Amino acid sequence: MKNDTRNSGIPNQVWLGLAVIAFGLLFLLDNLNIVDRHRVLHYWPVLVVIGGLVKYAGAETQHERMVFGLITAAGVILTLNRLGYGYFFNARTLWPVLLILLGIGVIHKAMRKGVTPHAVPLKDDVDVDVDADADAWAKPGAAADAKAGADANAVVDITAILGGFERRISTPAFRGGDICAIMGGCVLDLRDSSIVGDAELNVFAVMGGITIKCPPDWSIVLKGVPILGGFEEKTSPAPGTGKRLTIRGYAIMGGVEVRN
Repeated sequence: MKNDTRNSGIPNQVWLGLAVIAFGLLFLLDNLNIVDRHRVLHYWPVLVVIGGLVKYAGAETQHERMVFGLITAAGVILTLNRLGYGYFFNARTLWPVLLILLGIGVIHKAMRKGVTPHAVPLKDDVDVDVDADADAWAKPGAAADAKAGADANAVVDITAILGGFERRISTPAFRGGDICAIMGGCVLDLRDSSIVGDAELNVFAVMGGITIKCPPDWSIVLKGVPILGGFEEKTSPAPGTGKRLTIRGYAIMGGVEVRN
């Protein structure tokens, strides 16, 4: 299984090292009676806000922005509680705010339906070689239909909230897309599809599961971040055909499974 870490911006090890140095300095200054570490640690949620904003600024996908935006919002709420404004954040006020955020998310998703989701771009003049997949795409007069189907199914945008979604894709030029499962399940079957070069899928699972079924000649690269969840690859080694599917995203108290 290939499980790589995305190398964009400052590596996570650097942030971890800086955090260790900061805590060491804090305890040193406290032992020297220069600062009171208890008063400083009382406002620890500020670090959550700063970290969330930094990661949000470097986010490349909608799912990443959603995760780090929620982390930042949680840090802001905790900080306000520490400052004595916690009376506003209670059960009577939080659930309407969650409904408002849910409505905004639904509207945003509806507005971006006409926008091509994040995926590996195709060249303007990519010729879908219908004969390349031999028997599956070599029917007389089927070239135009196959290319039209490829354009329709090349990019996926799947969301399941408190429910299940199962889809089977058949296209000679799959490009990728987005899959989101919140307290639900998604199954994407790509075993009848092919890839022209590379493709990229962004996944986001919160207390839910995502299953991706791929052809045996695809090379799978996992670059996911599990948070109280897991990413699992159950695929056989690819024969090296140059077809590569990269899967990025987050599994928060949920799971993502890839198999062929």
